[in-house]
Amino acid sequence: MSKTYRGYTLEQVAKTIDHSILKPDFKASDVIEGAELAKKYGTASYCIRPMDVAVAAQILAGSGVNVCTVIGFPHGSTTTATKAFETKDAIANGANEIDMVLNISALLSGDYQLVEDDIKAVVEAASGKASVKVIFETAYLNDELIVKACQLTEAAGAQYVKTSTGFASEGATLHNVELMKKTVGDRLKVKSSGGVRTLDQLIDYMDLGVTRSGCSATAAVLDEFIAKAS
Repeated sequence: MSKTYRGYTLEQVAKTIDHSILKPDFKASDVIEGAELAKKYGTASYCIRPMDVAVAAQILAGSGVNVCTVIGFPHGSTTTATKAFETKDAIANGANEIDMVLNISALLSGDYQLVEDDIKAVVEAASGKASVKVIFETAYLNDELIVKACQLTEAAGAQYVKTSTGFASEGATLHNVELMKKTVGDRLKVKSSGGVRTLDQLIDYMDLGVTRSGCSATAAVLDEFIAKAS
């Protein structure tokens, strides 16, 4: 029987993690090392910068670890056409998961149609070849706008709502994750991201119904699980 911690197995926890290597100062060697780590621990995906997709896809081929990349990252302020092109290019290079940043400025300005159309263009560009997660950057949003962003994401046909890029002043919080889950129910999936650095923190989000968490401290989190599981 598999060892567990707080009711979860190591595999269940690992398959919640999108191992993330996104900072601009990561070198090519860091990207390769990150891919090998994701493969070693059997994470759900490996989330990298668009320039790194082809290398990651080659290393992870046949491993069961998905290749994830970011679109319109980190501010969401590129044009819709640019986001659609980035998505098609990423898929051509081997990505099968897309984490796009919605148009934060348009959302704050009340231009909800632009926000929805922007997401829809990425969903259409992915055209069934990749799942689409929509990053809200909740640090800039009040509860009302978080709910609105969930509704626009669902209307546009994306599969996930996601809290944060990890590059704003605040990442995921239990309050925001709970609000997002309450809004989308089981119709969409929820990803927490930004500041997820410990095992208990990750499991707190899992307990709320999160199915993915962006994490760069993957080795530390999963090694902690191995040490604590019984």
